[in-house]
Amino acid sequence: MPPEAALLESRTMRDSVMTRVEVLDKVKALRLLPDGVHLTTDGVARYFEVSTDVIRQLTARHRAELSENGLHVLRGSDLREYQSDNLSLSSGEGGSYPQRRSSLTLHTRRAVLNIAMLLRDSDIARCVRTYLLDAEEGWREGYASLDRRVTDVESCLGRVGVALQELGPVLNRMSYRLDSLDRRLDATNQVVAAMSNRLCEMSDRIDRVDAKVDRVAQQVGELRRGRKRR
Repeated sequence: MPPEAALLESRTMRDSVMTRVEVLDKVKALRLLPDGVHLTTDGVARYFEVSTDVIRQLTARHRAELSENGLHVLRGSDLREYQSDNLSLSSGEGGSYPQRRSSLTLHTRRAVLNIAMLLRDSDIARCVRTYLLDAEEGWREGYASLDRRVTDVESCLGRVGVALQELGPVLNRMSYRLDSLDRRLDATNQVVAAMSNRLCEMSDRIDRVDAKVDRVAQQVGELRRGRKRR
């Protein structure tokens, strides 16, 4: 298993698991704002069971990275519009109307997960990192299993390739013999066609001979009848 320090120290490692936001709810339920998307700094501090100052200090040190993962600050008209749509966004996240303020820092789930991979002194953050590392290890084992299966398939295909190479000469000989049979069949068809033509000619000649025989027989019959009358 990769050491926990890998997540704390490596931006690349953190980026590789940044989509696994479902891990947060496996460790502890998130209390999102009424928009169902964000948490305030107070909400993040309560999730990790640390002070808001700890979260603010961490945010200040890693603002660029956290901003890429959904951390943003509302001011001016954007803040007023957001507050008008979410009237329960008081500093305690439970009041009926928002308190007047100049800015509001909002964290997405990805930003909260990002903080979990940066926050050292929080048992909740350590649990989140443990879940992430366990999931990563499971993914690596699954990948290794898949890699072995792919290797086995490649090995089988290699054996199939050898068999096809050995089968090639046999197929070539069969192809040659089939070509020879085709030529012999063509020759036989030609002979049969010639015989059929000869038979047709003989049939015509026999018909002509039969016609002649009939005429001769008719003439003979006429001669016999003529002699009887005499």
